[in-house]
Amino acid sequence: MKIVDINSYKPRLIDNTINEYLDTAKALCIEGPKWCGKTWTSSYHANSEFLVGDPDRNFQNRHLAEMEPSAVLVGENPRLIDEWQEVPALWDAVRMTADKSNKKGQFILTGSSTPTNKGIMHSGTGRIARIRMHTMSLYESGDSTGDISLQSICSGEFKGMILTGQKKLHDLSCMICRGGWPDNLNTKERNISIMPNSYLETVINDDIQRLDENVRYDIPKLRLLLRSLARNESTTASVLSLSKDISQQDGEILSNETIARYLNSFLRLFLIDNQKPFSPNIRSSIRIKQQEKRHFCDPALACAALKLTPAKLENDLESFGFMFEALVERDLRIYAQSFGAQLYHYQDYKNNEIDAVIETDDGEWCAFEIKLGANQIDKAADNLIKIKNTLIQNSGKGPRSMCVICGLSNAAYQRDDSVYVVPITALKP
Repeated sequence: MKIVDINSYKPRLIDNTINEYLDTAKALCIEGPKWCGKTWTSSYHANSEFLVGDPDRNFQNRHLAEMEPSAVLVGENPRLIDEWQEVPALWDAVRMTADKSNKKGQFILTGSSTPTNKGIMHSGTGRIARIRMHTMSLYESGDSTGDISLQSICSGEFKGMILTGQKKLHDLSCMICRGGWPDNLNTKERNISIMPNSYLETVINDDIQRLDENVRYDIPKLRLLLRSLARNESTTASVLSLSKDISQQDGEILSNETIARYLNSFLRLFLIDNQKPFSPNIRSSIRIKQQEKRHFCDPALACAALKLTPAKLENDLESFGFMFEALVERDLRIYAQSFGAQLYHYQDYKNNEIDAVIETDDGEWCAFEIKLGANQIDKAADNLIKIKNTLIQNSGKGPRSMCVICGLSNAAYQRDDSVYVVPITALKP
């Protein structure tokens, strides 16, 4: 019996990508944060299943996988092996079994953490493809009308004006604090923060403690770092900046070495999902900064770390702005991934910044500013135009299109200066 109820399955944007990979690779590994829907989606695409973490009969499945990894791979293809990292030897077993046949789409592996290389003999290159799954975007959760396509913006094809209806500040604050976890979408408003709070507690009390058998983590220090990351959500804060922030805000000392080690563990748990800097195709003489922009895998976790409820967020518009930016960039990443594009950010040494950059598979790039209120549109558009002109004047390559994404706006349109304006609740891939 399959985990997923086919009739109640809510389609995900990654579904098409999964089908493409299953048609191309012998095996597929779907990675991402816990509870984002990996197992449910993988089950939808699989014809048989093996759940390593099934607690039935004293975790019989795990014991079987440990004793004879190849035995658990027998079943109709594609065969789902859920939470394979619990028994790392399964990776090599899948690789070897897949190698014995030229058939595509034999296995789907899911993982919510990256194990150490211990116990894994081969990288899986050429046999096991990897894709990253995220929490739900607003379009997937039904909170975006999908009137405007991101792909059409990136190609410069969107024209005219579309009235989209305007969301209220409270609507946005609830979407941010609720997060994009499928099982939290229909939770009553007064309870939407319970799951993100519990999620962080599980990470620091359980998940991270099981990453490495010989490493123990200091729970109070983990909490300090999580709070600092939340205070620095959507910024390019360095490890040194995080250390200073913890010292100033919490009166505690965390060494740079400890912070770096803990951040690596958060990455392995897919708890954080940073935004890389953009520069490859600008070809300009302008020096580009190389810091990543810091993000939790979902802005709801940043709110949970700071105990921010929708009401508290609405009374702190500065924090609201950073969390809204994180929400938009989460969605842009998901939408871009669905059509083979990549999300970056831009920052140079003259303090010029672009919130989000999307590079398409043809090498073109598009620039996005993110603003909560419609009263900030003019300033954001001017910033995009200024940076575009500066790049071109310095022998660089300007963006193919420019766009301001808003929270509180009732229409999608193109301005006289060619800059698009689109509400995030009207966007789709």
